[in-house]
This record gives sequence, structure tokens and C-alpha cells, in this order.
Amino acid sequence: MKEVKLFSGTNSKYIAEPIADFYGYPLGKLTVNKFSDGEMQTIIEESVRGASVFFIQSTFAPADNLLELLLLIDSAKRASAGYITAVIPYFGYARQDRKDKPRVPISAKMIANILETAGVNRVITMDLHADQIQGFFDIPVDHLRSEAIFIPYLKNQGLDNVIFASPDVGGVKRARTFAKYFEKDLVICDKERRRANEVASMTVIGDVKGSDVILVDDMADTAGTLCKAADVLMAKGAKSVKALCTHAVLSGKAYENIEKSQLQQLIVCDTLPLKKKTAKIKVLSCAQLFAKAIRNTHEYRSIAALFVD
Repeated sequence: MKEVKLFSGTNSKYIAEPIADFYGYPLGKLTVNKFSDGEMQTIIEESVRGASVFFIQSTFAPADNLLELLLLIDSAKRASAGYITAVIPYFGYARQDRKDKPRVPISAKMIANILETAGVNRVITMDLHADQIQGFFDIPVDHLRSEAIFIPYLKNQGLDNVIFASPDVGGVKRARTFAKYFEKDLVICDKERRRANEVASMTVIGDVKGSDVILVDDMADTAGTLCKAADVLMAKGAKSVKALCTHAVLSGKAYENIEKSQLQQLIVCDTLPLKKKTAKIKVLSCAQLFAKAIRNTHEYRSIAALFVD
């Protein structure tokens, strides 16, 4: 069996270090130099010849994180690595997964092409914005689910009076997974957008009166949708509203929006680092799940064993 080498990108050490701790193997040594104009040079400071190499890097903004990952992959390929896996907890540009208006890119497909061209052999990621993005790759993609983190947490919270909700029609399948597992009802918030990151109106489909509602979404960017949904649900008679969200992008006025909203709590995974701490946001670690996925991949064992049935 090939030797395992784990490496972290510059801005993903916050999650790469606990992943390495759970795996029981230290992070490898690398250096990222920058020329005065910002050009990057990646140097792997130890041999990876014939090794099974895992690069841990979320491709969140700025774009340097993606470029750094690509340069690391190329460095390992040219150093004769045996097998290269990109561990991408948050897969950036996944929202642009189709051509929904004239003259726009399908960015998720382009990123998939670039990763393959760079020389990656496999991708491990979590909660893609759309499942079909896996089909943009011609290499194996291990698509982990945050249900494996959120469901055990919710089991200890007491869900007697809970209803699960999707903040939009596109997330119904995701929310239904939780509703079906806990045998609870599901409601849908039907939103209308006039422009990106701005919700014009929202309608609740279903009865939430007197219930503790848990919204389920894959990411919160400005958190406008979640906050609007929380306010509308409370107006419809909900007792309380919390939200589960895998990727805490939280850009722009997100923190301000959350603080001012009737959202009681936002529960997220650490696929992205929080810009600041707030009492309304609780972070659950996905490091152990990724460590298990890396081990199962290296030992040719099933990744499906990591999912919640």
C-alpha cells in the first residue's frame, strides 16, 4: 500500500490540522512563496514519489486558494506522486452549475476541468450545491454528506415539536432527508429573487403554527434567504426557528443580518473559517468525517459506510 502524505493549503490549516490529528498522521511540509507582484510558487519540502497524496484546501474566496491548490497538485504530479486526491471541504463556484441566462459560464464545470488538467486523480468534497456536479468530473468524486454530522447532533437536542423546512424549492430534497429520518413534517418557503443575494418575496407552503422549525440549507452567503425565511415563519406562528447550513460563507452583511433576524441559532460545519464569532452561530467539526474518508479511500474501503442510513 502506498505511503500516505497529507498537506494543507495556506488558508485551510484550521481544518487540515484536526483532520491530520484524527487520521493520526502529521501534515507534510510545504512552502508557498510569493513574488512581489503576488505570483505564487509552491514547494513540497519532502519526497512524495509513489505516495498517496492528499491536499486539503477549501476553494473559498479569494481565488488564490484555488490557484494554490492547482499549483500544489502540479508540484506533486511533477514529483512523481503515485495518486493525488484533492480534499475540498467547500467547493467554490458550485452555484454556477448551469447556464440559466445567455452568455454566462458554467463555472462548476470549468473548475472540474481545471482540476483534472492539473493532474488530480480523485476529489473528496462535501455537500455540493447540486449533486449533478459530480458528473462534471471524469474522475472519482467522493461526495460526503453533512447529515452524518448534523443528525447525531440533533438526536441529542430533543425534537418533539419540530418541523423541518426548506428555505427554497431547490433545497426540498435536502430538507426532506432530515424530515424523513426523524419522521417529522416538512414545509417549503417559496422565494422570488429579482437579483443575486436579494430575496424579493417569500411564501410558506405548510402549517408551522406552534412548532419549532429547523431550516436546512447547503450554504449561507449573505444569509438573506435564511433570515427572511425565519422572519416569515415566525410571522406564520412558529414557536422558534433554527437553521442547519453546511457552508458558512457569510459575506457582506451576513453577520448583521443574522443578529437582526428572528433566527434563534445557525448551526454550521467548519468547511469554511468563520470571520468572527457570535452567540447565534454554532460550529460543528467535520474533521473526523474527512479523516475517515481519507482513510477509507487509502485503504480501498467503502465511503458509503460514512453516510447516515
